[in-house]
This record gives sequence, C-alpha cells and structure tokens, in this order.
Amino acid sequence: MRFIIVTGLSGAGKTEATRSLEDMGYFCVDNLPPKLIPKFAEACLQSDGKINKVALVIDIRGGIFFEDLFESLVYLKNQDFQYEILFLDASDEKLVKRFKESRRSHPLAANGRITTGIDEERRKLREVKDRADIIIDTSKYEIRDLREEMNKNYGDEKEPKKQLSITVLSFGFKYGIPVDADLVFDVRFIPNPFYIPELKPYSGGDRPVRDYVLAQEETKGFLTRTEDMLKFLIPNYKKEGKRQLIVAIGCTGGRHRSVAIANAIEEILCEDKFNARVEHRDIGEDPNKGAKKL
Repeated sequence: MRFIIVTGLSGAGKTEATRSLEDMGYFCVDNLPPKLIPKFAEACLQSDGKINKVALVIDIRGGIFFEDLFESLVYLKNQDFQYEILFLDASDEKLVKRFKESRRSHPLAANGRITTGIDEERRKLREVKDRADIIIDTSKYEIRDLREEMNKNYGDEKEPKKQLSITVLSFGFKYGIPVDADLVFDVRFIPNPFYIPELKPYSGGDRPVRDYVLAQEETKGFLTRTEDMLKFLIPNYKKEGKRQLIVAIGCTGGRHRSVAIANAIEEILCEDKFNARVEHRDIGEDPNKGAKKL
C-alpha cells in the first residue's frame, strides 16, 4: 500500500495536489483528525487489497487535533506501517498574493494580517516539514506544473498514456451539439447512407453502413487528417494537465455516418495506445423527431 500524508502551508496547493492524486486513483480524505489515522490505516489494510493507494490531507485546519499528528505517526512507525509525508510550501509573497486573489482569510489570521497567519503556520508546521519525504515549493508553479510534479512522484509510469481519458462521441446535429464536447467534427460532407433504401434501416455500427461510409474517399481523407491532428493535440492536452477529452463527431441524425466514423476513430486511438472509448448519443433516436437535445 502507498499511504501518503499531504500537508503544508495554506495556499500552497494542497487542494490541487489532492485532485491530482485522485486522478491517479488514490483514495483521498481531506482534513481527517490525526488521532484517527491509525484506525483508518488499519481499515485500509483490512480491505484485502481493494484500497492500495491512500492520501490523507492533514493541516492546521484541524486546530487542536493537529497536535495529535506526531503521536499517530509514532504509532504507525511502531506497527511497521509504511507512510510518506508530502509537504507543500511556497514563498510568503506568493501565499499573500494567492489569498488576496481568492479573497480568503488565512485560517490562523481570520481578523488580522495574512503575513501574521503565515508566520504562525510556519512555526506550527516546522517539525512536520523536517520529517517530510518530499517537499514541493509551488511558488513558481502553474497548475499544470504541479500536476506534472505529482505524477512524477506518485503516478504509475507504466501507463503514461492512460492519464487522459478520451471519449469519441457520435451525435446528430438535429438534436443539438453536446455541451461537454472539446472538439466537434462535422461529417455531413460525406455521402449519406440514409438516402440509400437498402442501407437506411441499419446504423453505422452495422457492417453494410460501416463498409459504405469507410469506403468513401472523403472518409479516408478525413480519418487520415483527423488521426494526425489528434496525435498532435493529445500529448499537448496532457502537458497542460487535461484529464478528459470529448471528441464529438456529428452528422444529421447521429445514426449512420457519425456512428461509423466515431467507431473508426476510437479504433485508431486504441491502436495508437491511447485510452479511448466510444459512445453513441443519438443512435436510437426517431429520425422524424427534431427536438433539440444537449
């Protein structure tokens, strides 16, 4: 089990660090009273391996309970329970700027100067910082930089391409463009099987329609160019810290062309070792229905 205690200064990025850990499959608990750490650790051990990556956020928000942290750490050590401490830090100047931008008060200086709260917090956290296994100074970090640093220290390097989840979504323009789409491709320029009597009853998931759509020269050119574009975009989206990508493929009714092409794109992405899945939003819709659907 990998058991991480996330702590550090208020405003140093603990929330974003925790989100990164959640994206990597960690079971995260925020602001757990330190006295409960031993009980929680024991519960995780009894999960028969179902919980094998855990992160606990412990900081001065716990008030007087924070003083129990070292007692709990001693208990874990005596039980030979392995844990790591991640400490998030930042310069006073950067912390003050972040608090002013967020218009939040420092938890140790609710009615006073932010710098006073920061000084007091540094004093309280000095000992736990000295015990930290990893210290990350986020003073010059953007969100994407922190996520990259978290992945470097706590991610699974064996599956680097699975950090971005890709959904290839077919839809019909007559029912509206999906509101969560990141990329939208209009494939209505491809000859429509709907107007071929022997193909109309089928969908793009059926071989007759699929073979017809993929045999078109327009489709071949589109798939080649789209693959090149996605292979360029996906690594750059990952670099910027994006965790989910929705690629929407639209035709008129969302039943023939978009379905066949969405399936083809999903297959291409999987062959390129990306974590892709396909979904068909409007494949079962009544073609005579024209209500907007988001």
